[in-house]
Amino acid sequence: MNVEVRLYATLREHAPPESPAGVFTATIPDGSDLAALLAVLAIDPAKVHLRMVNGVSAEWETVLNENDRVGLFPPIGGG
Repeated sequence: MNVEVRLYATLREHAPPESPAGVFTATIPDGSDLAALLAVLAIDPAKVHLRMVNGVSAEWETVLNENDRVGLFPPIGGG
């Protein structure tokens, strides 16, 4: 199945080269959850602070559906 992935800030380094804005479509097995998506994208879960599915905060165990929109945000730093 296909899901739209939006990587923000420092997580954009994990986006495909043809997606410099961090927005791309990922193909994952049916029944995959957010944790499985991160494994496919080779992103360390410790680098993700906020997870959104279709604009709603989600847990790692959230099962994804065809054409879901996933937003992943790193921790916010500042000084």
